Amino acid sequence: MTLDARRHQLWKAMGLGPVWQQRYPPAAASGSEAVDPRADRVAHLGWDELEAETAKCRACALGETRRHAVFGVGNRRAEWMLVGEAPGAEEDACGEPFVGQAGKLLDNMLASIGLTRAGETPQSVFIANVLKCRPPSNRNPEPAEVTQCRPFLLRQVELVDPKLVLVMGRFASQALLGTDASIASLRGQVHHIDVAGRRVPVVVTYHPAYLLRTLGDKAKSWADLCFAREVHARAGSG
Repeated sequence: MTLDARRHQLWKAMGLGPVWQQRYPPAAASGSEAVDPRADRVAHLGWDELEAETAKCRACALGETRRHAVFGVGNRRAEWMLVGEAPGAEEDACGEPFVGQAGKLLDNMLASIGLTRAGETPQSVFIANVLKCRPPSNRNPEPAEVTQCRPFLLRQVELVDPKLVLVMGRFASQALLGTDASIASLRGQVHHIDVAGRRVPVVVTYHPAYLLRTLGDKAKSWADLCFAREVHARAGSG
């Protein structure tokens, strides 16, 4: 529900909420009322064409400052797809998501529930970011940048066809779910995105880089992983 200014103030005065506001348009890979020609073209690309299109993309200024476009890594038919925010300096240098200390922590988190980024087994995941290019100085992604990159991510979700998407971090969650809600209010529940006519379950957790700075929330992240495992199991039996 969208609230006008008067109703928003009334809700606030009455102590009701939280009031979620749409930060980005909701994720949808196809079937939108207004068709963006570029997004429509991306939505029909195969893996090789999609990766090539990502590598040459200059739709926003980030394409001029990056070293590498960070496409994604892992099993392209994975049951689990992980989505982070944007590449950092190390990812930009090597062209792979989640390397360095945050990447090591993510690998340990995956191993704790029997998953890996390596290989093409049922336990192998696919990892990507909302943005494929590093924002300068690792600043937060801007809405216009997210809008330009979203077709690549949504096509990846469609091609992978996962049973579950695990979204890591506030900006990634807001971008994929189309909300400005906090991580605290999004955790612990099943969300959905519509991709190519299929509802894909989404679980939200903290970004590994955040956990490196806030060790006390590692227990919450473990709870999120266990919850995600339950959601995945239900999706597999449905």
